[in-house]
Amino acid sequence: MPSFQMNRRRWLRGAGVTLALPLLARDADAQDKPAGESNPIRDVKRMVCVANPFGFVAETFFPEHPGKLSDLPPLLQPMDQHREQMTVLSNLDHGVSGGHQAVHSFLSGIRNSQSSSFANRNVTVDQVAADRCVGQVRIPSIVAGVGHTDSELECQTSWTRTGVNIPPISRANDLFELLFATETQQQRDERRRVLRENASVLDVIFRQADALKNDLGASDRRKLDEYLQSVRNIEKNIANLDQWIDRPKPTVEMTSPPAGGSFAQRLPTFYDIIALALQTDSTRVATLSIPGNLPVADLGLQGNYHAFSHHGKTDRMLKPLFKIEHYQIEQFARFIAKLKSIETPDGRPLLDSTMVLCGSGMGNASSHSNKNLPILLAGGGFKHGNHIVAPEASSKRIPLCNLYTTMLQEFGCEDVDAFNTASGTMSELQA
Repeated sequence: MPSFQMNRRRWLRGAGVTLALPLLARDADAQDKPAGESNPIRDVKRMVCVANPFGFVAETFFPEHPGKLSDLPPLLQPMDQHREQMTVLSNLDHGVSGGHQAVHSFLSGIRNSQSSSFANRNVTVDQVAADRCVGQVRIPSIVAGVGHTDSELECQTSWTRTGVNIPPISRANDLFELLFATETQQQRDERRRVLRENASVLDVIFRQADALKNDLGASDRRKLDEYLQSVRNIEKNIANLDQWIDRPKPTVEMTSPPAGGSFAQRLPTFYDIIALALQTDSTRVATLSIPGNLPVADLGLQGNYHAFSHHGKTDRMLKPLFKIEHYQIEQFARFIAKLKSIETPDGRPLLDSTMVLCGSGMGNASSHSNKNLPILLAGGGFKHGNHIVAPEASSKRIPLCNLYTTMLQEFGCEDVDAFNTASGTMSELQA
């Protein structure tokens, strides 16, 4: 049985990531609604976002022509069997610059250093979706990364409404244990004690803040309010964690993966765990980031991923880079196939209710450009099978956040009219 050690630091981090029960037909049937009313289990939407720090070489990623996906480019060949369930989008970006320092804006459209003027800072699309899941699932959002990397070359994929980056769970066995490890009564009692201790600390913070407010000017009061909002989010996460302590975790056939292993082993393992988490309704939102320092020796190469990304259009660098990128797409295609093979209680493939985004905040790593980001969207009930080419002229550009607005609205966030820097939606995707 996998061990599950609890300490305050780990659990506070868990509260930030946030923590569900199997998605069984009997559960759906037990919650059947009268005719005309939606069912909370059958009608749920799910979201997965996959990111890497260097993007994909445009010439091998983007189809040659707009319109129906007929002949896929070399890099996307592993996705050929999924052509009718996917869309490739060109000429979408966030209008930001900064090379590696702007990659973290991939899911938000806003650089953290420029986020202070936005009401929700540089909150990412996954976290907006996750907010709607609090109380409904054990873990509203999984934030995972396939190993560690240095800060400059990592994706820093997920950000909160207060501009805080959520550190990813970087070991597959930790993620598995968080989701599926059986806990003893002693472990549950310890978790409950730690949560209540943390809740008591928050109560003290709120009392001190109330006493301080009257002595502050308008500017400082706004800063305090922002801080208190982040504290309220922690309070909400603690309440969510507490209500799930005594509910049994799903039983799955997969066993806890061993620690370590090669990148070639870890990437598919993370995908398998995320698929299980979605299947058991343990979460409805997940992000997975690929590290910039992934060990290319695991793929039979000498050198390093970052160096290859500065290819200068030379075959000597492009060939190994293609192998690295192709492996990522192969595993993404395998994940999509797995979601297609899993049946939900209403008899549909899990992919139909799961929107899966693959891309990067880097458009061209060789020139450090953050323009024309590589974007692939699969599943989720959208109108697929096409290559959508947005206007290239800067005066007519369509923000990538338009896509995120469309995704959020499909997810069930109907009140989101324009996510962050969006100017509208992507009507081309609406079935």
